[in-house]
Amino acid sequence: MEARVYNFSSGPAALPLAVMEKVQEQLLVYPGVGASVMEISHRSKTFSAIHEAAKSGIKQLLGLSDDYRVLFVPGGATMQFSMIPMNFLAGKSADYIQCGTWGDKALKEAKKFGETRIAWSGKAEGYSRMPANTELVLNPDAAYLHFTANETIEGIEFFQEPESGNVPLICDASSNFLSKPIPANNYAMIYAGAQKNVGPSGMAVVIVRQDLIERAPAGLPVLLDYRVMAENDSLYNTPPSFGIYIVSLVTQWLIEEIGGLGKMEAINIEKAKRLYAVIDGSGGYYRGHAVPECRSRMNVTFRLPDETLEARFVSQAKEAGMHELKGHRSVGGCRASIYNAMPLEGVQALCDFMVDFQKNNG
Repeated sequence: MEARVYNFSSGPAALPLAVMEKVQEQLLVYPGVGASVMEISHRSKTFSAIHEAAKSGIKQLLGLSDDYRVLFVPGGATMQFSMIPMNFLAGKSADYIQCGTWGDKALKEAKKFGETRIAWSGKAEGYSRMPANTELVLNPDAAYLHFTANETIEGIEFFQEPESGNVPLICDASSNFLSKPIPANNYAMIYAGAQKNVGPSGMAVVIVRQDLIERAPAGLPVLLDYRVMAENDSLYNTPPSFGIYIVSLVTQWLIEEIGGLGKMEAINIEKAKRLYAVIDGSGGYYRGHAVPECRSRMNVTFRLPDETLEARFVSQAKEAGMHELKGHRSVGGCRASIYNAMPLEGVQALCDFMVDFQKNNG
C-alpha cells in the first residue's frame, strides 16, 4: 500500500501529517548533530532543547502555572493506575468515578494499595453517560478524586470537570488530551497515554502539582516515584526520548499551525457534529451507544442492525481507505476515533461512506 489511509484507530492513533513529514525529514540526520534524534544522548544540549520544547509547549497550551511539573513517564497511562495510589493514597481513602472501562481498571488497580470509594458508577447503565456534579457522593477527606475524562471504549466524555472541593482532582485525560481548553490549574494531576493525541505509545505525559508530589512516601521503587521523576526532570534514567521529540513537534503544530486549543476544539466539534448527524439521521440504522449530551468528540461508538452488517461495514470501509473502524473487542460494534490528527476530510469521507452503505444495505 503506497498511499496513507484514514486511520480511525483508537491508539496507537494517527499523528498529524505535518508532524510525520517533519519526522521523515529529520529521521536520519537531526539538524546540527549528524545523527538521528534516536541516537543522541538524552543529556546532550540538543536533546535538552527538544525536552524543554515539549514541556513548554504543553504548559503554554494549557496555561499552566509554575506550580506544575511536566513529566514524561515510561509505561503509558496504565502504569499511572498503580503509581497514583502508590504515591498518594498514603493510608487514606481515595474516591473514584467509575464511568467506563478505563475508570474501572484504574479503580481495580488502586484497590491493591489501599481503601477506595466509588463516588459514582455508571456500570448499571452500561457506561452510557457521565455523571452530573449533583450525583457525586464525595468524601471531603479523600486523598484524591480520580476520573477518566473520556472513555474510549464506550464513547462518552466529560465536558465539565467534577467539582472536588478541597480534595485533589486527578484526571486520566489519555484520549482527549490537548483536544480542547480546560482549566488545568484546577487539577492536582493530569496524565495521558501519549498514543492517542500527542505521540507514539510507550509513555505517559504526567502533569502534577508540586504539593502533591511532596506527599509521596519514602521507599518507593525508584522508577515508580513521582518525586524522583520530578527531581530528575524525567531523566533519572534514559527517558523515552523519541516519544518526547514527537510531543515537541505535536505541541508546536497545535500552537503554530492550528492556533491553540480553542481552534482545535472548534475543529473537533465540527468533526463530531457531522458524524453524529449521520447516525441521528439514519432512522435507527446506525445506533449510538452514548447518551447524546455525553457523546465523545474523540471516539464515536455505534452499532448497525446486526453483526453481519457490522463486519461488512468494517471490511468495505477498509477497502475504501478507512481503517480501524471495528469496535473494542469487549463491546463489539463500530468505533471511529477522530482525534486531533484526523482531518475534517477524513470524517466527511466516512460520513459519505456511511450514507452510501445504508442505501446499499438497508
